[in-house]
Amino acid sequence: MTAEIDVEIADGIATITLTSEKTRNALNPESSRRLIAACDEVDANPEVGAVIVRGGGGTFCSGAEREVLARAGEDPADPERYAELGAVYEAFVRVGSMSVPTIAAVRGAAVGAGVNLLLATDLRIVAANARIIAGFTRIGLHPGGGHFTLLGRLVGREAAAAIGLFGAEVSGTRAAELGLAWEAVDDAEVDARARELAATSAKDPELSRKVVGSLRRELDPPGVSWAAAVELERGSQMWSLRRRDKG
Repeated sequence: MTAEIDVEIADGIATITLTSEKTRNALNPESSRRLIAACDEVDANPEVGAVIVRGGGGTFCSGAEREVLARAGEDPADPERYAELGAVYEAFVRVGSMSVPTIAAVRGAAVGAGVNLLLATDLRIVAANARIIAGFTRIGLHPGGGHFTLLGRLVGREAAAAIGLFGAEVSGTRAAELGLAWEAVDDAEVDARARELAATSAKDPELSRKVVGSLRRELDPPGVSWAAAVELERGSQMWSLRRRDKG
């Protein structure tokens, strides 16, 4: 079941929505490629000054589809299966490299690669009762997608260890306390608050694209690049997939 990727543009704000009720908005190769195409579409529109990434049905994103992980575990070195999991990585990396400021509007659960997706954005508005669960180690997997680089640049080593290593679940309220989100609000207010913030950038798309480029170049950590972190974690994650599958 492939998540639908819907793009709506109004008042200079593009809203990208993932919707798949049966999989709780999980990503697979096809939906990941659609998400990349949606990012390309938005980037090519000079009238867009801000982007909101959200999940439909009250859930943000439950990560990569289990079937994708299972197939990778059967033969991690198989080019097709390697590429399938890589497509999921490429989707949230693409969100993170958009030329427009991005906001994640997070309701319900964000799990695994869904956490990476929200971390890929420039700003996060979360429901106070949201559940943020890295979850990799809970299912016998090494984190992937540059998870620790994304997490550590926001919350520091201690919280990154708690979330990514020890599997701690974080509520929306706690996420805001940790600096993992800008604000935690009532569930019903998430989308409106994200749009309220996006509206400022949307007033001057040309300026907002210039400013977000400067912000990322100046503030992204110099230690290990995100691209390097993706590759650094990938081998270990593929090993863990194979080990789990052989069980």
